[in-house]
Amino acid sequence: MFDIILHEPEIPPNTGNVMRLSVNIGARLHLIQPLGFSLDDRLLRRAGLDYREWADVRVHESLDACLDRLGRPRILAISTRGQRAYADVSFQPADAFLFGPETRGLPTTILDSLPEDQRLHIPMRPGNRSLNLSNAVAVLLYEAWRQQGFAGAVSPWPG
Repeated sequence: MFDIILHEPEIPPNTGNVMRLSVNIGARLHLIQPLGFSLDDRLLRRAGLDYREWADVRVHESLDACLDRLGRPRILAISTRGQRAYADVSFQPADAFLFGPETRGLPTTILDSLPEDQRLHIPMRPGNRSLNLSNAVAVLLYEAWRQQGFAGAVSPWPG
């Protein structure tokens, strides 16, 4: 099962969208404080629809506390400053994917603490700054899940 880690998320609808995604692919969602909103925020609930009750969401005081709780899995940080394209990685079922705050990305100290091959980026056309956080999470997690043969998925259409 994948772990999605949002480091200090700021925008409630993005987190709500990621929450909904996590339920649909069977991932756990970890939120690192401080959060830019309350978990009771109306916009978070709206974006997450009724998926909140099924989502496995855990809030942690720090990234280190989260990683300790997870048993120090392989961390793949996604950043515009990443060294390796996400599509060039062989993902594993116990991987944890780390995303930074919407307005500033992951701190340099966190990125520098990881090996270069664990700092990923999503290719974009020149002159663009970044993708929306929930879109970036979806792009990456669906590729990781695809590599696992969409384990646990059920086709909605018979035959």
